Amino acid sequence: MCGECAQTRGVDYDLKMKLSVQNPFDGSPVGEVEVQSRAEVQKRLDQAAAAFADRSKWLPVPRRIEILEKCQKLLEANQEKIIRQSLSEGGKPLVDTQVEMARAINGVRVAIETIPHLLGREIPMRLNAASMNRMAYTYREPGGLVTAISAFNHPINLIIHQVIPAVATGCPVVVKPATKTPLSCLTLVDLLHEAGLPKEWCQAVVCTNEDAELLVTDPRLSFFSFIGSGRVGWALRSKLAAGANCALEHGGVAPVILESDANLEEALPLLVKAGFYHAGQVCVSVQRVYAHRGIANGVAQKMAERAEKLVVGNPSDPKTEVGPLISHVETDRVAAWVDEAVKKGAKLLYGGKKLSASCYAPTVLWNPPEDAKVSSDEVFGPVVCVYPYDKPEEAVKRANALPVCFQSAVFTRDIDRAFHYVRNLQATAVMVNDHTAFRVDWMPFGGRMQSGLGMGGIPQSMEDMTAEKMFVVRHSTV
Repeated sequence: MCGECAQTRGVDYDLKMKLSVQNPFDGSPVGEVEVQSRAEVQKRLDQAAAAFADRSKWLPVPRRIEILEKCQKLLEANQEKIIRQSLSEGGKPLVDTQVEMARAINGVRVAIETIPHLLGREIPMRLNAASMNRMAYTYREPGGLVTAISAFNHPINLIIHQVIPAVATGCPVVVKPATKTPLSCLTLVDLLHEAGLPKEWCQAVVCTNEDAELLVTDPRLSFFSFIGSGRVGWALRSKLAAGANCALEHGGVAPVILESDANLEEALPLLVKAGFYHAGQVCVSVQRVYAHRGIANGVAQKMAERAEKLVVGNPSDPKTEVGPLISHVETDRVAAWVDEAVKKGAKLLYGGKKLSASCYAPTVLWNPPEDAKVSSDEVFGPVVCVYPYDKPEEAVKRANALPVCFQSAVFTRDIDRAFHYVRNLQATAVMVNDHTAFRVDWMPFGGRMQSGLGMGGIPQSMEDMTAEKMFVVRHSTV
């Protein structure tokens, strides 16, 4: 459901093709940006492709590092402005947006530090008659034009992850931010230009979904980065230009398994934070908690008690822990999903109601049926479901039952059981005694199956955006 991220549903375009950006909490105006026409999107792609085609314009590594270091300093100097801008357009609470901003600044540093580690290798020669008198090596060079379509839920840091690796590797990049949260992206691009990056090497486009298809169909494309819904991502991949690579980051329905020996004093605060952080609008939010039957009821009750104490409201208030959903449409959808689950037999332990047109109460459900949407699809809202299980095999089977594969977690003090789950859970990452939403920006991050394709993370993206080139040297016999 990260799906809503890259859609323009509900976006207000006026006759002058201006996009009105509104605060999701109270609907107050945040800003206005110009919507580029199809011809303008094509022009930006042409400029980027032309820059790469002219090797005299390529940016040498020292210049890239200089630009990124200046960009990092500019981000630090402007962080208060960017934080306020981001929380106003995206609705993430102040304390969490501050963390996102810190990650973004560090992300630029991670990219700088990764540059020297984009290494080539020696290819063995002199192994047979044909390869005698030869040496072969590879090195990595800029891969070519990069395009990106981003999501609303982390409007600062996602742009860092999609744009900064391209700058670091010497690739021109054209990025389309989410139409709900374009301002943070535009600010970052402006700061890169202020840091000395030529404009044609990083350009942002705010455009319709139809025109955004140019970002995947351009025949000069080398790499496409998408963060959003599976429905949109897979559809775009089907139109991807021949020869282009891509990374797709979609959503999951993150499962957590609590064994009977789990340290609940440590586990419960982590699960509540990861379940309701940014109102659950995170692709690896805790959603399905499978607790051993001996502790399941107590876990569910204690999570409900903690959910009741969370402060919900204005994201600009430092006390707010859970902010609004990105749109009223999403608030209504989450309410409908919870109502469906309750009608089908789930027990509502806390929440289950809209607090306003934009805010939904943190909700804990007990044992909703498997065919309820909250059990089978990504809620992308502040809803956590708790289910009892009897044996580890049952927990694994239920956790693996969906066609998604992203991050998961297990809480246990038994190392053998921990490794049993690590081996058997269908996930790209298994967190032991931690929540599913754990992430640092240098680790591999992404989904498989319907959850996506390829792995993100700044070093991983930099590897994807470069091309390995081999050269073979034939020498005289010595």
